[in-house]
Amino acid sequence: MSFFSTRGESCVTASQAILRGIAPDGGLYVPAMFPGVRPERLTSLPEMNYEQRAVNILKHFLEDFSLREIEDAVHAAYGPDRFTHPDVAPVKKLDSATWALELFHGPTLAFKDMALQLLPHLLKLSAEKNGEDREICILVATSGDTGKAALEGFRDVPGTSCTVFYPLDGVSDVQKLQMVTTGGSNTRVIAVRGNFDDAQTGVKELFGSEEFREEMSRKGKTLSSANSINLGRLVPQVVYYFSAYAELLKQHAVAPGEAVNFCVPTGNFGDILAGYYARNMGLPVNKLICASNRNNVLSDFFRSGIYSTHRTFFKTISPSMDILVSSNLERLLYEAADRDGELVRTWMTQLKECGSYSVGDQRREWMADVFWADCADNKDTLAEIRKRWEQDRYLMDPHTAVAGHVLREYRNATSDDTPAVIVSTASPYKFAADVLRAFGGDTVRDPFEAGAELERMTGLPMPEQVRRLRELPVRHTATCDRDKMGAAVLDAFA
Repeated sequence: MSFFSTRGESCVTASQAILRGIAPDGGLYVPAMFPGVRPERLTSLPEMNYEQRAVNILKHFLEDFSLREIEDAVHAAYGPDRFTHPDVAPVKKLDSATWALELFHGPTLAFKDMALQLLPHLLKLSAEKNGEDREICILVATSGDTGKAALEGFRDVPGTSCTVFYPLDGVSDVQKLQMVTTGGSNTRVIAVRGNFDDAQTGVKELFGSEEFREEMSRKGKTLSSANSINLGRLVPQVVYYFSAYAELLKQHAVAPGEAVNFCVPTGNFGDILAGYYARNMGLPVNKLICASNRNNVLSDFFRSGIYSTHRTFFKTISPSMDILVSSNLERLLYEAADRDGELVRTWMTQLKECGSYSVGDQRREWMADVFWADCADNKDTLAEIRKRWEQDRYLMDPHTAVAGHVLREYRNATSDDTPAVIVSTASPYKFAADVLRAFGGDTVRDPFEAGAELERMTGLPMPEQVRRLRELPVRHTATCDRDKMGAAVLDAFA
């Protein structure tokens, strides 16, 4: 299978797309077509484990990888020593029409592990297939979870290094500690004075700078990305939508071919986009419900057809969603534009130069056939955490609770009783202090004390990944301004 740039100037193999991260024209790689998964194949998935399901889906996209290479990479990523739950991504029933797809049983307790445990293996293979012998320098901008997942995935992987930028005051205490205590000889963590959009824009500009790329090449390094703009991040996420449906079939919660809804807490749009790709491959999906926090640029876009960053940026208790520029939306725009790369380029230029663009009513209505969007503020989020625990004894982190609230709003607005899966993206213990606020706890407290109290209150054990953070030494203390990110990377390799 070939992959095109959303801006029309590239046609590459899967391994080339994974290795490059971003197309030379600044666009994102998308498949030339959506491979179909036959209904009989869907009904065979419940008998498979997660690794087998992953191989069956990924082989459609990774055609220049051998089946053995895919199997070995998948086993290395999802083996029992990497994920604490035997199902890897279990589906738990909340009520008669609602389930939670838990994507936080990996080493960093967040859904980013589902792709970033696999990406290093795909990237190494991609380098070999394309004769790349320079060190692969991974640059990452994170709003909280991607950073640690990337650091953990690439830590001490030969032939690679991983540099993560995070907003100085824009992540939770646990998220920050997870990153700055990371070991490994090839990992670097740098705080940016600004918000996530500043960090993300800075990384994109580094990829687009010929001068920076040449300087890195002189140092024997080539750039690649572990953000969700990388195809190698996107296609592994498609797998868990198919796996969730297989689990519902296995639990006799739905009949073969019966449609389901997925409600996804959304920031950079990669997670929910993977659900759209799964739908285009034949997964019976009725609606993809896009849940935003107070930074509701996406819900406004789906309602109006106008994407505008001319708005206040809010810091919320769901920090991984505190984003105003959702990069992966460009891939959906490519489909909405009938794959017209020039039109997408025009929209992206307008966004960069003017801070907004409009897709028009016809394309807005086309997207509304699949997507429904709404948002939740902090008050809504805390209320949902408490309500779901009291009703179903299910503990949600703030990001998942945003989705829970928006699903209720969707059902109230539409009376749609289609079975729904909430995509649960992080362990509540990564945000224990804010989760406790939902039950009337103090608003300022040590995250480890908060975790201990949450454990006492709910009886749910604190993950060891959080418990041992208190004892780990801080290894990364670098800080830079938004316009000094390139210099910070070069200094790190001096």
